[in-house]
Amino acid sequence: MKKTLWKVALTLGVTAIGAGVTADACSDLIVGPKASTDGSIFISYAADSHTLYGALYHWPAATWTAGAMLDVTEWDTGLYSGKITQVGHTYNVVGNMNEKQVAITESTWGGCDVCQKTEGLMDYGSLIYIALQRSASAREAIKVMTGLVDTYGYKSSGESFTIADKNEVWIMEMIGKGAGEKGAVWVAIRIPDNAISGHANQARIQKIPFNDKENCMYSPDVVDFARKKGLYKGTDADFSFQKAYNPYDFSGLRGCEARVWAFFNRFADGMDKYLPLVMGYEPDAEPMPLYVIPNRKLSLADVQNMMRDHYEDTPMDMTKDPGAGPYKVPYRWRPMNFEVDGQTYVNERAIATQQTGFVLVAQLRKDLPDYVGGILWFGADDADMTLFKPMYASMTRVPWSFSEENGSMTKFSWTSAFWMHNWVANMAYGKYSYMIQDIRKEQQRIEGQWHSMRPVVEKQAIEIAKTQGEAAAVEFLTNYSCNIADQSTADWKKLGEYLMVKYIDGNIKLEKNGRFVEENGLVVFPAQPGYSEQYYRQVAEGDNVEHLKVPATK
Repeated sequence: MKKTLWKVALTLGVTAIGAGVTADACSDLIVGPKASTDGSIFISYAADSHTLYGALYHWPAATWTAGAMLDVTEWDTGLYSGKITQVGHTYNVVGNMNEKQVAITESTWGGCDVCQKTEGLMDYGSLIYIALQRSASAREAIKVMTGLVDTYGYKSSGESFTIADKNEVWIMEMIGKGAGEKGAVWVAIRIPDNAISGHANQARIQKIPFNDKENCMYSPDVVDFARKKGLYKGTDADFSFQKAYNPYDFSGLRGCEARVWAFFNRFADGMDKYLPLVMGYEPDAEPMPLYVIPNRKLSLADVQNMMRDHYEDTPMDMTKDPGAGPYKVPYRWRPMNFEVDGQTYVNERAIATQQTGFVLVAQLRKDLPDYVGGILWFGADDADMTLFKPMYASMTRVPWSFSEENGSMTKFSWTSAFWMHNWVANMAYGKYSYMIQDIRKEQQRIEGQWHSMRPVVEKQAIEIAKTQGEAAAVEFLTNYSCNIADQSTADWKKLGEYLMVKYIDGNIKLEKNGRFVEENGLVVFPAQPGYSEQYYRQVAEGDNVEHLKVPATK
């Protein structure tokens, strides 16, 4: 534990931390209904990718004729995979939630070499979005996803899925059977109502409670297949899904499991004992549990703010290592590891990261009608500097600011939420410790308004449903969500303009009563804070500084 926190000892024989963190590197947090302050189930998701445009997807509910077929397109690549049989009716889907308050998210972990290149048609993204169109509960979604894999095969690598509805939440882990075989092996565990859990690009399910049919589902060959491939030799009772199919290495611990630890550590007691494990120093130590009981109940804001985490106040705090620079920037550009004089070093990989396409917190509530109970608190770009906007899962269209037609990764748009949040964030990277204070103020003000308005909006929607019908209530919520998204995107553009004016050229313009101070029509001389004492000391104690020293006066 005395090692320099960002140094990777070569004697560990580890792979580079970035090697297993691909465009599918995502973070998922889970809060059961008895672990939340209001009885909601919360699941969160950051779709982290250097090439994903952060848009809100939509599939309207539909009725299909007998014999209809569905084209399957791989989510990551956009390539056509093939056709599958369509079902008679599909549900309305907004992003990663449907009108029945079913929500599904994921994180990719790859897994053992012998399980790669499985022959099949279904990729993990298609499983998610097709299951959402076809499922009225979490258990049904699990059956749909595993049934599709059995029928059409699986073409992705190892994957963890969070699968939730308004009553319960599950983690399902799945991996293909490798070249020459069809399908996948998998296990699904229900998370207790009073617990919190999560996954982040590392398989997490250990021993399987085979006899607990109410809270555990699994493929019949989940253990036998591991034996067949030489991945396991013991008894069924001692079998660990994680150890067989995705053994720990430094990358899986420091770059992945550490993110789950950060969540557990924030809200549960006794997590210090797992720190040597997740930092990669003791990979053979006791694994973290799949879930823990929090020391207090979590609110919506707690989950949203946890998605903004950079390991603050832990030994991996990204604002405090040398890479943070003079403005305590908790971001590191890729690649995630580097070598100097034969020594490999690593940059941390936190929950909040710059390459996020979109981020969400799904809120599921059994005490409300489905059309108003499910909310996808959705944001574009990095969770740290985005707004979680309330998108009701019953809405029948998406806001223009979140539309796939409004901008792209190669086409900038001033009305795109993705581009406005990226614009502000990229300004803040240069002077983070200052600008994040202005950004936090706006986040808290705007998100606070939405949180306080929610009961009023929902009461009005329920009244509309009683007097005018559910369709009218859905249209009301659709208009509300679209207006929220488009207006706040315009507000974020104004924030960017404000930050540009306030911090131009390293200065800080003075303010009074919400206005920049002027005298006689001219701006007063700005503050010039320079850098922190810590930074100046680093400069003074560094190499090649003799020419910077001011000679002593005689």
